[in-house]
Amino acid sequence: MSAFHYGGQALLEGVMIRGRQAMVAAVRAPSGEIVLHEEHLPAGRGWGRWPFLRGLRSLWETLQLGMRALTFSADVATGQFEKKAGPGWITGTVILALLFGIGLFFVVPLLLARLAERVINAPWQRTLLEGFIRLAIILLYIVLVAQLRDIHRVFAYHGAEHKAVNALESGAALEVEQVRGYSTAHTRCGTAFLLLVVVICVLVFAPFGVLPFGWRIVSRVLLVPVVAAISYELMRLGANHAGRPWVRTLLSPALFLQRLTARPPDDAMLEVALAALRRARELDTT
Repeated sequence: MSAFHYGGQALLEGVMIRGRQAMVAAVRAPSGEIVLHEEHLPAGRGWGRWPFLRGLRSLWETLQLGMRALTFSADVATGQFEKKAGPGWITGTVILALLFGIGLFFVVPLLLARLAERVINAPWQRTLLEGFIRLAIILLYIVLVAQLRDIHRVFAYHGAEHKAVNALESGAALEVEQVRGYSTAHTRCGTAFLLLVVVICVLVFAPFGVLPFGWRIVSRVLLVPVVAAISYELMRLGANHAGRPWVRTLLSPALFLQRLTARPPDDAMLEVALAALRRARELDTT
């Protein structure tokens, strides 16, 4: 069993694994070889370890690491090994992605829910409707994106990442033959995090439902860090107790939703995921 919670994300023709000491991205090049990229991680100190604040720090680092790994995978997949993206470009892209996400998943549901204010007067009912609209937008977004051929393969690499981590946490040998039979669902998946965010949004936004509409928009934007921090802590708590039946029951909707974003991988994809995971574990022991 692994005491540290390894995790990562799918890339273009690859997988990124975040370990205790380093991030490793493994990508299948057009030639067929697996190309690795490594980055050592800064140690968390001070406020970065405090509950709730550690979630914001971790999420920001994850977004930046993920963007750098995704850029690397795109370069390798297209044969442009020497192409490098500067830190300013990475940070700017992450900020734009965050603004897009806040607009689409936090502000737009509120705008759509307002259309029903003439027939729904109770603030808590409007907030609940807003939550259902938010969930519908997320599901529609995932379904539409999944139609793209390249994204379909990314979702298969997502399944490979989950199989590899599930095998590690079960104590299995990190070989394709051993890993092949494990599930493509995992309790710490980003898809599960999104579903948790939808639920937490309803609880956090409900007290602000009586505000004028303009202030409600402001509240949605300003409370994004609060929602993210609470969701991170609950995800962390669920991961620490994932073996308990009641926790698995609570997480079952999220595990079911992962059928959309974590597809069954082939053996070549498993090889890539295992290459990243093995190297991350090696760097953690040096």
